[in-house]
Amino acid sequence: VQLQASGGGLRQDGDSLRLTCTVSGHTFSINGMGWFRHTPGKEREFVAAIGRYGEPPLYADSVKGRFIISNDYPWNTVYLQMNALKPEDTAIYYCAASTSYSTARAAYGYWGQGTQVTVSS
Repeated sequence: VQLQASGGGLRQDGDSLRLTCTVSGHTFSINGMGWFRHTPGKEREFVAAIGRYGEPPLYADSVKGRFIISNDYPWNTVYLQMNALKPEDTAIYYCAASTSYSTARAAYGYWGQGTQVTVSS
C-alpha cells in the first residue's frame, strides 16, 4: 500500500484547508484510514480516522466539530477537510492505513510522507 499526502500550505487563523491522501496498491486488507499530525517536540498524534464499512468517523477532541474526514469508496482517496483552523493546528500531517479501525498510532502499518500545514495568527 502506497500513500501520498498533499494539500498542505500556509493559512490564517479561521481559514479552511483540505488535505488529500492518494492511495494505491493492494488495499483489500485495509479496514481503516487515518490522519495523524506531528509537531516538533511532541509525539505524533491521532487526528481522524474513517472505516471501510461505514463506521462512524473518529476524531481527536481537539479537532472535533472542525475537521471532517471522508473517502472515495473504498480507498482511492482520503480527504481531511480542516475548517476554523487555529495556530495550534500547525503541524506536519500524515495519512496512514491500517488493517483495523483504530485511533492508535501503533495500529497503522502504512504511512505516507507528511504535508506541512502552517496556521498563522
